Amino acid sequence: MKFVIIGYDSTEGEAKRRVHRAAHLANLELLEKQGRVILAGPMTDKAGSLLVLEFETLEAAQEFARQDPYTVHGVFERLEIHPFMQVFPKQH
Repeated sequence: MKFVIIGYDSTEGEAKRRVHRAAHLANLELLEKQGRVILAGPMTDKAGSLLVLEFETLEAAQEFARQDPYTVHGVFERLEIHPFMQVFPKQH
């Protein structure tokens, strides 16, 4: 099942993001190797990041987000996680 994870940056998010970026990307690379990353990246208005990832359950998505270095180290001050149904592009 796909989930949208939106991490909203804290007031210190931009500075902390630079410090913890490598660990955050390493965390995502593990999922990418499993084919579970649909898309991920920062919002260009510096509000935070958007990730669309695949997990078996909402609880697994929540646990991943809670343990991500950006959450642990205060880049994100708030998270939203929502189940997501991809319509386009169509998957074959």
